[in-house]
Amino acid sequence: MARIPIDIKTGKVTDQREIIVGIDLGTTNSMIAYVDGEQPRIIPVGHASNGILPSAIHFDIGGGIVVGHAAKARLVSSPQSTVYSVKRLMGRTASDLTEEQRKLPYTVISRPETGILDIVIDERVYSPVELSSYILKDLKDQASFLLRQEIRKAVITVPAYFSDSQRQATRQAGELAGFEVLRIINEPTAASMAYGIGLSREEAKTVMVYDLGGGTFDVSILRIEDGIFDVLASQGDNFLGGDDIDLAICRHWLKQYAIQEDQQSLGELRVAAENAKIRLSEVTECEIPFRNLVLRLTRTELEELAEPFIEKSIQCCKMALKDSGINVKELDEIVLVGGSTRLPVVIKRLVNEFGIHINDTLHPEQVVALGAAVQADILSGNRRDFLLLDVTPLSIGIETMGGLMDTIIPRNSKLPLRLAKQYTTSRDGQRNIRISVFQGERELVKDNLLLGEFILKGIPPMPAGLPRIELVFSIDVDGILSAKARELRSNQEQELEIRSAFKLDQEEIISRLKESVQFADSDMKNKVLIDARNEAAYIDQNARKFLNNNQTLLLPEEVQLILQKLAAMDALAGSEDAEALQHSIDAFNRETAAIAHKVMDIQIQQSLGGSQVDHLT
Repeated sequence: MARIPIDIKTGKVTDQREIIVGIDLGTTNSMIAYVDGEQPRIIPVGHASNGILPSAIHFDIGGGIVVGHAAKARLVSSPQSTVYSVKRLMGRTASDLTEEQRKLPYTVISRPETGILDIVIDERVYSPVELSSYILKDLKDQASFLLRQEIRKAVITVPAYFSDSQRQATRQAGELAGFEVLRIINEPTAASMAYGIGLSREEAKTVMVYDLGGGTFDVSILRIEDGIFDVLASQGDNFLGGDDIDLAICRHWLKQYAIQEDQQSLGELRVAAENAKIRLSEVTECEIPFRNLVLRLTRTELEELAEPFIEKSIQCCKMALKDSGINVKELDEIVLVGGSTRLPVVIKRLVNEFGIHINDTLHPEQVVALGAAVQADILSGNRRDFLLLDVTPLSIGIETMGGLMDTIIPRNSKLPLRLAKQYTTSRDGQRNIRISVFQGERELVKDNLLLGEFILKGIPPMPAGLPRIELVFSIDVDGILSAKARELRSNQEQELEIRSAFKLDQEEIISRLKESVQFADSDMKNKVLIDARNEAAYIDQNARKFLNNNQTLLLPEEVQLILQKLAAMDALAGSEDAEALQHSIDAFNRETAAIAHKVMDIQIQQSLGGSQVDHLT
């Protein structure tokens, strides 16, 4: 059905098209943008109409809610009633936070049933979703007023390494604010869309998008060609950003000036640290008044304090390059995103490390919102000349016999996707199968992340190996995973959507990626051992079935030989010597092959003669 826009005041048909906005819901600041004609523009919300809305919420004594600059101004005077950096708590549990990250002026609690974090203000409990919705609602109301039409639809950005639960939480926050959320897209991807505006379709580029914001860091390697934005690889750290540098400055001042640490002083120092950091982007030394003191900081000191965090980001860049399979010399440029990239030391480190052109022609704090607006414009049907392909950050698979990880979706697979793989049962008459879904790069599931599990029930009892179970994994454009299992003979089916169980903690992910390289040799040895044990168990089960079914066809010495070889193999099955076990398996197969062939020949002769004989399984 076509929609006809009507001015409700005059009753006349208008030519005003529906505006779909792009939103950068940031840890420190948030922005909203739309495409005006063909040009993406920031909507001038916020204090002084500068387009910046601080991601802060304050609850006053009367129960009123204040969002943005007015809330940020109360960080010092009323820290217990002012929430900031709520994005870091979205979809997370207490175990996801470090000791330093738990030091917040407001009270954070865990839900008993799920462990998901909530915030307590004046004895009332708020979820991070609800608090984020207040920020989004304020953006929505201001944008609707400024554009003189009700804004209903939005594309919202998240860090590339946001987990499924965090993406779901972001979507829920948008819906709670009154938006129809058309798409959740990654921040580096949105930035690439903004920089892609005006690119000639004949031009091909490979770029690194370096996104250092207030609370998160992302890096993506993209190939842009013929209007297609292909994300070759992504890396990131969900707890790395300008906020960490601010806190390092605070710690420096606390020690240097012997300031007593409490929530009040820490809140004041955070504001002072942010101001000093911004000023030192233009001057080499600054002084900040603090109570009865004057706090001093030089650019050299700032660079020393920021160095550990910038180094972590550089290591992520190197990992992304390695994952993408390209050489740094193949990069055309590095695109800067996020307010923290304004630090001169960031550009200096990137140039020294990679030696290629740095592109900061767009405002680094606006570029994500501008790119989200471009994506919104594409979804509205106004642009058909761009295509966006995203990737999975880690491999996804299931647990198989012996605790092995069998990968179904390799890391850096293009999204959206749908992949299928067939399995069977390992025991006769098996009616139910537990399917456990894991994420990670290690050979054993115990070293990977459990995403969720479900049970396929009601499989008709059949001999082991006869059922055909098809597993279908699909990931949508928002990065949300669904898994379906179906027994093809009986059509028994079970489906699971991985939501809150999909906990993708960034520190843990980076650690596990490093471990996958560090323990590659030992993991492979473990896999070889488990594969050998599984093969030995399979041979033992079927050999004993073969003996039972063919007693009348075997000579006593043949039975004795099979039992001896089984005993030798079983004796090694519990050892850690994979090579010896494999030799025993090979010896069994080699020395019993003639017996198997003899029985098969007899069965064929009897079958041709009309007799019915059990088959070797």
